[in-house]
Amino acid sequence: MRKYYTKACNFSYNSNPKNKINTKNSLPLNGSAEIYFDSVEIITRNNIKKIKLKDLNKLNINLKNKIYKDIKNITKKKLFKKLNFTNSPLLMGVLNLTPDSFSDGGKFNSPIKSLARAKKLFDSGCDILDIGGESTRPGSHEISSQKEWLRISKSLKKISKLKKFISIDTRKEYVMRKANKYNINLINDISGLNYDHSTLDFLKKTKIPFVIHHIKGTPLNMQNKPNYKNVLLDIYDYFEKKLKIVRSHGITHNNIILDPGIGFGKNLKHNITILKNVSIFHSLGYPLLLGTSRKRFIKDISGLNDSKYRIGGTLASCIFLKMQGVQILRVHDINEIKQGIKIFRALKFNE
Repeated sequence: MRKYYTKACNFSYNSNPKNKINTKNSLPLNGSAEIYFDSVEIITRNNIKKIKLKDLNKLNINLKNKIYKDIKNITKKKLFKKLNFTNSPLLMGVLNLTPDSFSDGGKFNSPIKSLARAKKLFDSGCDILDIGGESTRPGSHEISSQKEWLRISKSLKKISKLKKFISIDTRKEYVMRKANKYNINLINDISGLNYDHSTLDFLKKTKIPFVIHHIKGTPLNMQNKPNYKNVLLDIYDYFEKKLKIVRSHGITHNNIILDPGIGFGKNLKHNITILKNVSIFHSLGYPLLLGTSRKRFIKDISGLNDSKYRIGGTLASCIFLKMQGVQILRVHDINEIKQGIKIFRALKFNE
């Protein structure tokens, strides 16, 4: 049976978001007053057909009902526990408490340094702080749960007293369970909930919001010639399958975020395809998170190999993703990205 996918496209941008666009031919993306679309691409594994919203009634009844169902997900305002996407994108700041992360390993490993870094990120406009104790850079080896927890426990204890929105970047239920004592707000598991079979039970019991992340393989082998039939649709199907597994496990809340996993089992072509077509994932009905910060695809395009010189590429990709309605951006350089988006908004939206 042929499967159809719906991707919002042909975006227009309201220069005065205080006044919603009043038109029968355009719809708001994610309930936004800033971004509208008047067309969709109807995609199959073999074909792409672009159609104006005003012409959807010309489709056969079954396909029309499918497209309208997807459009309902695309247009609805995404709600999430303790997060407000009205002025998205929100910024997720990275705090790696590791000796070997690709960009900032070893810089903030002590409780004093990590607390100072956390305060600086929040003062710069960080909305979510993502704390990790295990590097998942390409080629990295896993560490034990106990070692990972030892790396973050003292810092988390101090940072939790700031009473901010805290995410824990871990694949391990042991670390999730230990961290939960400090009232964390989000689990960011880059394995797509695959690594630890106890994770789903933990998430069901605690009802903690979480990220479903796409990865092909493991950090150790994910960049060994990754291959897809169709990277965009393969990831879409992966998310659909994961959401069904989550629901079948008895998790009923909608505090779920989807992350296509830029750089996690993807080559340059894969990453660019995802970024250019990221709006397809809005039809799944959940907020989107993307992490392009200092990633290798920036080096592959620009030629700048040192990750600390990739802020320009990071900002360019973040602004592009904002214009596609992505709700959360995971970045290292909060101040620079916040500033860039603020200036862009002032120029584009008269703010």
